Amino acid sequence: MTAPIQLWYWPTPNGWKVSIALEEMGLAYEVRPVNIGTGEQFTPEFQALSPNGRMPAIVDPDGPGGEPLSIFESGAILQYLGNKSGRFYPTDLRQRAEVDQWLFWQVGGLGPMAGQTHHFRQYAPAIIRDQRQIAYGVRRYTDEIHRLYGVMDRRLADRDYLAGDYSIADMAAWPWILPEHQGQDLSHFPHLAAWMERVGARPAVRAGRAVGEALRSNLAASGKAAEEARKVLFGQRAR
Repeated sequence: MTAPIQLWYWPTPNGWKVSIALEEMGLAYEVRPVNIGTGEQFTPEFQALSPNGRMPAIVDPDGPGGEPLSIFESGAILQYLGNKSGRFYPTDLRQRAEVDQWLFWQVGGLGPMAGQTHHFRQYAPAIIRDQRQIAYGVRRYTDEIHRLYGVMDRRLADRDYLAGDYSIADMAAWPWILPEHQGQDLSHFPHLAAWMERVGARPAVRAGRAVGEALRSNLAASGKAAEEARKVLFGQRAR
């Protein structure tokens, strides 16, 4: 038997994308935790796999030609796993184009905008005393997430999944719909709400979402540990 895929991971929406995909595809994997609150993403060992210093990353010991292959960036990882498993990533070029459009929509739009929403709504209030300084950021990103929810709601009005059949595009987007952290009300987006329930009911999605749950901490909390973690995560410059 070949060695399992190494999943370099921390339980965040970007990490969940890949743990969900591995569970859905039935690929053997082992978790290598990367504690982003203590700076493990900046170690030489991890940056050799992920030059951007962001998780997730994978190492497939049984890559092309039987040689190990490491991949960073969640979208690239999902495409690779879909190709490797032959599941949830169609080979028909028209169908694949549908999946790729929505995968890259998530990678380039939903994920970054949701991340900024989380920053200004959850973390910035613990860092900046004068809340007037962050008011525009809160409004800007909360409104943008509202717009993106609307895009998904319209898309899902006449189909069950983003690209027709269930695919890696759904696995990428689902972890980022966190209305309670993003100032949104899913009752305003009934098609999106139904999709959230539909995808979330899948056993592999539940299993992938639960990976490493005990490792999570509240970065918006008060206290020295959370404050030190925020210093590690925010305000990074070139090294």
